[in-house]
Parts: sequence; structure tokens; C-alpha cells
Amino acid sequence: MKLREHLEQQGATEHMITLICRITDLCKDIANAILHQQGKAGTVNIHGDEQIALDTWADDHMIQGLRESKLVKTVASEEQDEVVEILKSDGEFGVTLDPLDGSSLIDVNLSIGTIVGIFEEGNVMEKGEKLDAALYVVYGPLTTLVYTIKKGVHEFVLNEIGDFILRKENLQIPQGKLYAPGGLAKDYLPWHSNYIKALGEKGYKLRYSGGMVPDVNQILHKGGIFTYPALQEKNQGKLRLLFECNPLSFIIVQAGGACSDGKQSILTKTPQGIGDRTPIYVGNKDAVLLAEKFCYESDQ
Repeated sequence: MKLREHLEQQGATEHMITLICRITDLCKDIANAILHQQGKAGTVNIHGDEQIALDTWADDHMIQGLRESKLVKTVASEEQDEVVEILKSDGEFGVTLDPLDGSSLIDVNLSIGTIVGIFEEGNVMEKGEKLDAALYVVYGPLTTLVYTIKKGVHEFVLNEIGDFILRKENLQIPQGKLYAPGGLAKDYLPWHSNYIKALGEKGYKLRYSGGMVPDVNQILHKGGIFTYPALQEKNQGKLRLLFECNPLSFIIVQAGGACSDGKQSILTKTPQGIGDRTPIYVGNKDAVLLAEKFCYESDQ
């Protein structure tokens, strides 16, 4: 079954179907461009990350594609300084966008991805729980798409003629024991160090690539926990709330998992600015609750 047919069966509106299919067509272009574009752009984004040429091209390409769709009113992209207003849009959608997450891994041939969040009402500065849809694409040995419109989490694979074909419906995160911990161990807060130690004692296996999309995708399929915590000199961690943490957390929760910053659900956090960062724990409910327990006890 192709993506459009599946979206129709899920009861998505025609505008939502058109937008998601437009976004995934743009992701197909990115998959092809990854094979051909390399090199530094010589710039950094607002978060201080060095951009490669493909980062800036993917950002431009996706924003232009969303502009041409006439469905999107606002776009918040990790590569932009502020929310992009599309003045000539006929639609009201708001889209959050990490066009190329983990692009620094391209030169060592590890998987990278694209992350998208969709709001029907156009306000990209809403809490994550207000999302109406979210998706990510993994560019790896296979190019795969995972999406939700709050009616289950579904996976598609890009076939040899360029169609996303259904691979598995209604994904549920299994009860697994993998952990993907970001950040330098020397910079961990004491309670987080104790949490990581506890996971090891419970038999969790370390599996971390340095790319959020492939690592969260791994947790979705095999179970466990992905975390990038608050650090001693970065009490909000590294990862961005709007572009990375909200859409991926939304998908994991829709698949029966949980998310937290250690104290509250990621999805209940109100963004204060486009560049907001947050600590994150996302995966199996019991692993997320254990993190919150360690965090709570550290405050007593």
C-alpha cells in the first residue's frame, strides 16, 4: 500500500494528505542529494552548529517546497533565526522542521534523518501535545518513513521506483533493554550518572550512533531509552524542543512509550523561543519513570 492510500484509510483530511505527501516527496529529493553533495557551507546556524552544504540546501529546498504547496502558513526550521511566515499561503498549517538531523555523520556513512512536526492551526510555538501529525525519515541502508496522525504509528520504506510502501502498521514500542545516552559522561549531573549506572545494572546495552533520528528509530523498534540530559554547564541539554524533541517524543508516545525532561513530559513544555533546548528521556515508560525517580530524589 502506498502512502497516500494509507493516509486516506486513516481518515486524514485531503489537505493533510497533500501536505504529508509533499513533505515526503521533498525527503526523496534529500535522499538523492545525500549521494551527491558534500562539503562545509562555511556557516553556523543560530544554535552554533557548523553547517554543511547539504544542511543549507535541504533547508532551502524544504521551505521552498512548503511555500509552493500553498498549504503552510508558518515554518520553524532549525536552520533559521526566526519563524518563516508564508504570506501567500491559502492554508493554515504550521510546520516544524529539522531538515537534516545528524548531517555530521554523512562522511562516516552513518544514518541521518529529517524530522517534521505539523500543526493544523499554524502556531508552531505550541506545546508538543498540540501537534496534529509528526513524521521522520531515516536515510540509511533503506530510506524509511515513520508517521503518525494520532491514529497509530506506521512505517513505510522507499522502493526502487520512488514510492513509499507500507512496511508495518501500528508500531508499538517493545519492552527492550537498549540505551542511547548522549553527552559526555564527565559532564553528567550526579543523579543522571547514577541513572545510567542503574540501567547498566539492569542489563541495558549501550547503542548510540550520535544521530537522534536513527537512535530514536532504534528505540521505537527494539525498546529501551534515548536520552540527552541536562549537563553541568548546559542545564537545558543540547537538543532543540521544537524541531527534534517534540515531534520524536510525540511519535514515541503514540506508539505506547513516554517522554520526559526528568520532571515533566516533553510534550507539556511551552516553548519560549525558537531556539529552546530541553533535556530528554524518551522510550519505554518504565525507563522514563526511572529517570524521573532519580531526578526527583536528587531534589529532596
